[in-house]
Amino acid sequence: MTDNKKLKRGDMQQLIVRILTILALAMPAVPAAAQNLFRPVAEVNERVVTAWELDQRTRMLELFGNPADPRAEALEALIDERLQLQEADRLGITATEEEIVAGEEEFAQRAELSREEFIQRLGQAGVAAETFRDFVRAGVLWRMVVRETLAPQSNVAPADVQQSLTEARGPQTTVRALLSEIIMPADTPQRAAMAQQIADEVSGISTFDGFAAAARQYSASQSRERSGRIDWLPLSNLPPQLAQQLLTLEPGDVTQPIQLPNALAIFQLRALEETNTAIPRAEALDYAVYLIPGGRSAEALEQAARLRAEVQTCDDLYEVARTRPEGALARETRALSEIPADVALELARLDAGEISTRLTTPDGQALRFAMLCERIFDADAEITAEQVQRGLLNQQTAGRSEARMAELRANAHIVTE
Repeated sequence: MTDNKKLKRGDMQQLIVRILTILALAMPAVPAAAQNLFRPVAEVNERVVTAWELDQRTRMLELFGNPADPRAEALEALIDERLQLQEADRLGITATEEEIVAGEEEFAQRAELSREEFIQRLGQAGVAAETFRDFVRAGVLWRMVVRETLAPQSNVAPADVQQSLTEARGPQTTVRALLSEIIMPADTPQRAAMAQQIADEVSGISTFDGFAAAARQYSASQSRERSGRIDWLPLSNLPPQLAQQLLTLEPGDVTQPIQLPNALAIFQLRALEETNTAIPRAEALDYAVYLIPGGRSAEALEQAARLRAEVQTCDDLYEVARTRPEGALARETRALSEIPADVALELARLDAGEISTRLTTPDGQALRFAMLCERIFDADAEITAEQVQRGLLNQQTAGRSEARMAELRANAHIVTE
């Protein structure tokens, strides 16, 4: 009896081994590359960042603004976001679905796209909708943390308000820049990759002649006929992301690439000049964009030329658009920071009543007839103590936010590859 039981038990073990072997052979093999997608590349207080997340965020950063080292910046951002989410969890702060969707819509509007169109463009570039959602969700939650826990701690002394008020009302000067530009199409993944490769090459140029030659060879802008050179522009007219870069450059230096809708732009500083003629910074721009079907076709450009001769003010465009479908004419008043970068760059070159026909819609199907109606500013407006106090409070809160992040990093257990 004992021998029979042993034999049966051995048979059963062999049967189990055979079944497991058959099941293992029947299962599809998982490629090593696919397995590696989900390997941890960082650990933040026992929460991991996977290789897939890092790859996705790297692609997204390249599309958004092309940092010098997108992979390193992506990893740092993901680590920070893990800490921000953990802090929100600790404080019991949550974001609703509506708040996250609103954040996605706000971000997409910067590229003049709907949320759905923006997510579709990301998908075409290999970025999952979940990656964009996680990015926005972390930002929404951190703003809530700052608003609920840090902003109430800010306090400004009356003496600080008075000192800043005195400085703000003092003499002012104007800084203007002399630039050259290279603007390259990036409306397909292939063109975007080519534009990035060219931008990497151009970023190493330090001579005016070298940049001029590159502009003639690569730029799709009308300024290529002038070797990329454009006239003096006040920094106050330029999009903030470009103006801030220019203040850190020396003549001959080249900016980091600036992402535009369906294009990549790079600028060389030829000269920076400070004048004693004060030009107040516009609070907002009143501008109109009229869409002409056909992109940059000969027919569309001919229609734009006729229209340029007919209209004298933005109000004249209402009559032109009267018989066109709704949406053919858009007139808006926006702060400079809220205007899409490509439109803002065009408006920076214009005086009130002037027109640009250099742009198309992101899909290239319509020519954008852009007209600057008015720069809105009040040079004589009295700066109030309340305005100064609000600005100082915002600065304090921003500083507290940076300090909190530094504290979270210092106290965190962070391990990277």
